[in-house]
Amino acid sequence: MKTGLPHKQKGAAAIEFALVFVIFFAVFYGIVSYSLPMLLMQTFTQSTSEAVRRGVALDPATANYATAIQNVARAELTRRLAWLPSALNFNAATDATVTYVGGLLTVTINYPTNKLNQALPFLVLPGIGAVPNLPANLTASSSLQF
Repeated sequence: MKTGLPHKQKGAAAIEFALVFVIFFAVFYGIVSYSLPMLLMQTFTQSTSEAVRRGVALDPATANYATAIQNVARAELTRRLAWLPSALNFNAATDATVTYVGGLLTVTINYPTNKLNQALPFLVLPGIGAVPNLPANLTASSSLQF
């Protein structure tokens, strides 16, 4: 007498594996592809707030105060974002602005998401669109009135 799977069931395990693998891969890719932009947003938010906080520590009696506070904030922002890999093409000189007008210090990062194409592959799925579906820019801003 023959034991094992009936002849009709041959290959059923392969089909089940293929279906489960597609679902597993889709969930895994979604987690990985959305975690990088989320990490960047957290980093940008933290960096802008720390740059503003560092500006508070500057003595208002400093000569050429407006320029000095902008330089301090920009230096802190650059220091905090130095860990970003070069594949992300982040440039603090073009992607970040530091302004001090009328006693209001504002630090803003405006990072175009098309720069992520080299570090993160985007999938275009029929009926769904691009994955991850991101806005045109990742923007973080912090300000403080002196």
